[in-house]
Amino acid sequence: MYFYGTTGVNGKGNLEIGGVDAVELAEQFGTPLYVYDVSLMRERARGFKKTFEEQNVKAQVAYASKAFSTIAMLQLAEEEGLSLDVVSGGELYTAIAAGFPTQRIHFHGNNKSREELEMALDHKIGCIVVDNFYELELLKTICQEKNEKISILLRVTPGIEAHTHDYILTGQEDSKFGFDLQNGQAEEALMTALRFKQFDVLGLHCHIGSQIFETTGFLLAAEKIVGKMNQWKSNLNFEAKVLNLGGGFGIRYTSEDEPLLPSQYVSEIINEVKSLIQKYSMEMPEIWIEPGRSLVGDAGTTLYKIGSSKEVPGVRKYLAVDGGMSDNIRPALYQAKYEAVLANKPLAEASEKVSIAGKCCESGDMLIWDLPLPETEDDDLLAVFCTGAYGYSMANNYNRIPRPAVVFVENGKAALVVKRETYEDLLRLDLPLK
Repeated sequence: MYFYGTTGVNGKGNLEIGGVDAVELAEQFGTPLYVYDVSLMRERARGFKKTFEEQNVKAQVAYASKAFSTIAMLQLAEEEGLSLDVVSGGELYTAIAAGFPTQRIHFHGNNKSREELEMALDHKIGCIVVDNFYELELLKTICQEKNEKISILLRVTPGIEAHTHDYILTGQEDSKFGFDLQNGQAEEALMTALRFKQFDVLGLHCHIGSQIFETTGFLLAAEKIVGKMNQWKSNLNFEAKVLNLGGGFGIRYTSEDEPLLPSQYVSEIINEVKSLIQKYSMEMPEIWIEPGRSLVGDAGTTLYKIGSSKEVPGVRKYLAVDGGMSDNIRPALYQAKYEAVLANKPLAEASEKVSIAGKCCESGDMLIWDLPLPETEDDDLLAVFCTGAYGYSMANNYNRIPRPAVVFVENGKAALVVKRETYEDLLRLDLPLK
């Protein structure tokens, strides 16, 4: 069994997170239940920031809130001195409601609406990451109407795609995001933006992938982008003040995963950028990064009660839980893998392999295949690890199943930060036929 953060086994023989008994959490708050280890999230945030500080490099570590966005989570990010990456009006609204300092908010997205851009300008957020020519023109128009000026980054696609150990280099990135760095689009966008007095063009942004376990992709992206920055310094008299290399830092979901520590990612990125800047005799830009999953992913655990079982002789045994693709769609969506234990007997020796089925009316609603577990009984408690990123964020009401509650645990205390939905909540926006 791999213990994440403050997770362990207490004197009662139960799983414990943040000094709180998981069985007692289930009894108090019900299941399914998302449980977040606050100490681990703080540790991850500080790990990313510390290396920049030690190397005296000006930087912003922006939490990519699409991974998990609630008022309490964004307030925790603010406590740790993080900046914030939002990708929709809803995420921006949540940040404003949380009291997050708007000057540290960066707004992403490939199809921002007029209403969303107006909201961003009205609340004077720190930066908009412009994704396409349509947005350049729309944002300029809105700034003119409001007599406002806004800081922007241009999102570029450097021709590098990284997923885990797989790096794909292409001459022209096939992506819905950003201006292509190789075919002249990025340079055209930069020249256009520099002509608009409504914009303070801070620099460039890229994002090369997700669940990345090495630094190779980041270093290749930095090499390509800084090379272009050097050309634009000479040709356009533009020197970028900010280089944002995005996020995508991997976490351990199963024993197959071997991520680096936050300090290792940051240290190698800093060293590469410093080397390139020295090579081209340029001023050192401020470095921005956008960890999301790597801040919250392995800090989350979902608790389920085990219900029915079904044995297919000679094939497999199914165990059903009281949640599934309504609270964690990742396994159904892209075959995500997880590890799990029985929270009420985590140290019991595994005696069989079972497959964990969700309760949704879909044959594809399977959370874990071939999980080693001890013999189970009705109402045993299953703890699925590393569900902190894109679990709650992607939760849904398929089959009219209410979304679970969210609890933060730290130093032996539990705090309810998102209430469990009720059946009444499901009907709140419904209107009758007549």
